[in-house]
Amino acid sequence: MFHANCPACGAPVELKSAAAVMTVCSFCKSTLLRDGQTLSDIGKMSAVLEDYARVQIGTTGRYKAKAFTVVGRIQLRYDAGFWNEWYVLFDDGTDGWLAEASGQVTMTLAHGTPANAVAFETLRPGQLYNADGKPFTLSDVREADCTGGQGELPFRVGAGWHARVADGRCEDAFMTLDYSDGTAPTLYLGEATTLDALKCQLLRTDAEIMEAAGRVPGKLTNLDCPQCGTSVPFSPGVTGHVLCPGCGAAIDASTPRGDIIARARSVPKVVTTLELGDKALIDGLQWQVIGVMRRAVVNGEGEWFEYLLYTPKRGFMWMVETDDGWFRANVLALWPTQPDSRKALHGGTQFIRDEDYDARVTYAAGAFNWRVQTGDQTHVVEYKAGQESLAAESDAHELTWSKSTPVSAAQIKAWFGKVVAEPAKASSSNIMTVAVVACVLLGLLNLVPFFMAPGAVFSITFFAALLLIVPAWLVAKIGGGE
Repeated sequence: MFHANCPACGAPVELKSAAAVMTVCSFCKSTLLRDGQTLSDIGKMSAVLEDYARVQIGTTGRYKAKAFTVVGRIQLRYDAGFWNEWYVLFDDGTDGWLAEASGQVTMTLAHGTPANAVAFETLRPGQLYNADGKPFTLSDVREADCTGGQGELPFRVGAGWHARVADGRCEDAFMTLDYSDGTAPTLYLGEATTLDALKCQLLRTDAEIMEAAGRVPGKLTNLDCPQCGTSVPFSPGVTGHVLCPGCGAAIDASTPRGDIIARARSVPKVVTTLELGDKALIDGLQWQVIGVMRRAVVNGEGEWFEYLLYTPKRGFMWMVETDDGWFRANVLALWPTQPDSRKALHGGTQFIRDEDYDARVTYAAGAFNWRVQTGDQTHVVEYKAGQESLAAESDAHELTWSKSTPVSAAQIKAWFGKVVAEPAKASSSNIMTVAVVACVLLGLLNLVPFFMAPGAVFSITFFAALLLIVPAWLVAKIGGGE
């Protein structure tokens, strides 16, 4: 352990990690650079945003039977939000990183420069990258800027420090390629986890977070639009982006004030089955609709609504309304494996590739855990297994997997208290009509030899083709109505 006095204010400074090369004085907030047994003041570092993180300097826990203590922190911001990276020191003297982003937690340890390193510019979401004997799928490739720091850090950061990172997943295993120090990446390996699984202690309490950030984290509350005053349900610390349904303003809800990111001149009038604020009792928990999106197939037919639901105890869930009915969808933390491009294995079930298309957001309102706006476009690949489906959705920076199951109109009514229409199905009368038509055509086909001679073979072939095509056409035309 290293002890010294802050050269700026004289306060005692203690570094627990032998690998730490800089620290931020807890008294005067000066950034101090360690050089052997001395500290030099290199100026003020930007303070971290007082967000809704439960982790803090001094938080303790256990990972793979080893105790750790959080000794440092950096905040990284990108175009769609920000995340925290906590520097942890294990009781055996090794170190690692605990990351928090959109309610997801990962723990990773450094493993040096990988032998199969490639240029950062060649990486794309969805690519396979082999590490530690596992085929990781790249889930996130992006650049970010360090906007603040606290405590001890193993490298020098400050204004202008730029991060270039690529994350990958293989079921619950997690990987990061960090290109921030140059062209050769550092490989970090670990897993997606939770603060509970890490047995974290000395976390910030609701009262401490509320005092610093103004609201209790995770619990549903209302944010009044700073432009028009419309009240929008959101979850502090979890949904950092709000689109006002009244005036269309985009609001950064990660700050206590709720800063306006962009203003809108007008908001289209969109009628939706479920509305912002609607509540439902599902699986014994109270859920609330906090976000609404309308999406459409690019250069094709098809339009649907997606409703983002939230409950403090379980997080997010989607309800999807399509012409084919309603579906319940969840973003997957445990990713599927893919033996080839036509299959996806998840939970012991094999899903077969069904279709792929580009989807565009045509309307959005409410609170979201990422920055969404009209015009956003993603590529979707769907896999089917009976009534269930998996969807891999990607853009230039990120890939996510979700799983959907059908929900009946009666169930939607029971949950939300709203009557919705069942999807159109072929009725028994329609099926009977098609059967009668097929029988008539078959009868005509049997009479052909009596009326035709030389061309009988051709005529039979022609009528046989009609017999196959016409019933299918009738089902397509009248199969949807009663």
